[in-house]
Amino acid sequence: MADTMQFDLVSPERSLASMQVTAVQIPGADGDLTAMPGHSPVLTTLRPGVVKVQSPEGERDYIVTRGFAEISADSISVIAENAHIGSEVRKSDLEDVLASARSTAAEAVGEEKDAAEKFVADLVELMDRMD
Repeated sequence: MADTMQFDLVSPERSLASMQVTAVQIPGADGDLTAMPGHSPVLTTLRPGVVKVQSPEGERDYIVTRGFAEISADSISVIAENAHIGSEVRKSDLEDVLASARSTAAEAVGEEKDAAEKFVADLVELMDRMD
């Protein structure tokens, strides 16, 4: 089994990362998960949170809102609606996302409302941790 795997993180605006890694912690919709070389294939949606990447060069963090991650034995691809380099992101960078999410939650009904409200709560928690 290989010691590293390929990791790619992209958003609509840009590619944020493409590197060899030893492990990646992902904020999955059903809970955090850590992928390492040899991982079983998984496709998961993302919740707002921190993608923690461990590589031979050290650890890096990225902030994501929603999207999905595709994991295989030798690669991880994270496609995020919004993504920022952890050391560069500020709460103000996410305020427009939060305002839009609150508007969507206010207009939603039924199960869509529950999902929208959970997204808002997850985003608020993420922003609170950025203090």
